[in-house]
Amino acid sequence: MRIILGITGATGVIYGVRLLERLREAGVETHLVISRWGVRTLTHETPYTREQVEALAHTSYVSGDMGAAISSGSFQTAGMIIAPCSAKTLGAIAHGFGDGLIHRAADVVLKERRKLLLAVRETPLSDIHLENMLKLSRMGAVILPPVPAFYSHPRSISDIVDHTVDRILDQFGVEVPGVTRWSGEMGVGGRAGGDD
Repeated sequence: MRIILGITGATGVIYGVRLLERLREAGVETHLVISRWGVRTLTHETPYTREQVEALAHTSYVSGDMGAAISSGSFQTAGMIIAPCSAKTLGAIAHGFGDGLIHRAADVVLKERRKLLLAVRETPLSDIHLENMLKLSRMGAVILPPVPAFYSHPRSISDIVDHTVDRILDQFGVEVPGVTRWSGEMGVGGRAGGDD
């Protein structure tokens, strides 16, 4: 399997880093693009360097390289994940404004009817964000904002990140060990009844 991963400048670049680690564990070939602002956010939010993150991928591309392999529909992939996905990137993809390789690769994935997953990181959401998400969802994209779940009783930020990463991998049928799944049984501290 071959997956494209885009990391943009929204907060939450750790999602992209962790996806690269998990995809490597699963033996998936990854093609990485980090936007200019993604690099800036990586430096601000994590101890990782650009070079360390790029080393986790099988192939990495410069964000302005519009002639890269992933800019063509003839380059076969299972699809693309953008994590985190900024509101700017969301808007650019929704309106076909491909001024960078992440936008162009996403456009190619859509036109080839492959899976596009956007881990949109923005809050609160404006009407523009919601309309762009709906537009892309209607085109077949999966909108998967990193929203933590607490039924697994996370004990660390890593647990919270992994929960979202595992849900993203589920969308591509990628199996990794140690995934916590809802079993229907209430744990310690859980409550009976519905959520109303």
